Amino acid sequence: MVRWEPGARERLQAAALERFGARGFDGTTVAEIAAAAGLTERTFFRHFADKREVLFAGQDEFERLFVAGIEEAETTDPVAIIAVALDGAAAFFPDDRRSWSRMRQVVIDADPGLQERELLKLSGLATTMTGALRRRGFDATAAALAAESGVAVFRVGFATWIAEGEDRPLAAILRAVLAELRSLVCAPRT
Repeated sequence: MVRWEPGARERLQAAALERFGARGFDGTTVAEIAAAAGLTERTFFRHFADKREVLFAGQDEFERLFVAGIEEAETTDPVAIIAVALDGAAAFFPDDRRSWSRMRQVVIDADPGLQERELLKLSGLATTMTGALRRRGFDATAAALAAESGVAVFRVGFATWIAEGEDRPLAAILRAVLAELRSLVCAPRT
């Protein structure tokens, strides 16, 4: 086994994604992932609590980017605050991670347990965003609506970003999706 070589975390993630794609999530063991990365199981568990976390690693940083945007936005309009938060969070997904994100989503879409995990992570994000908006002085209803809308925009935008043939940066897509949401909400009723 190779030891003390840089990039162990990234190698484990790449090996896991390749194995999940070939054998399915349930058909892949931690031992197989570690071996494919040239590392030990012990090293795997130094980086990830379990094999699901290979796909969901970085949630704290992802949420921190949203919260930083909410805290730093120089406006009192809740939708504009969410726009700043979405712009900041887009940095978590640089364009060079798009193909990895596509493969990751294929694995998640093929496993109901992973789909549930993804929804729980997004629900947690909405709760965290709601708290940050409440600290900015928004009432519970406005904070929750803005946060849930932000998560919905992120989900739709992310799905667009990983679609085959899409090449726009995530931030541009999120801005377009948020603009579409605004036009839907503000559209005249007939």
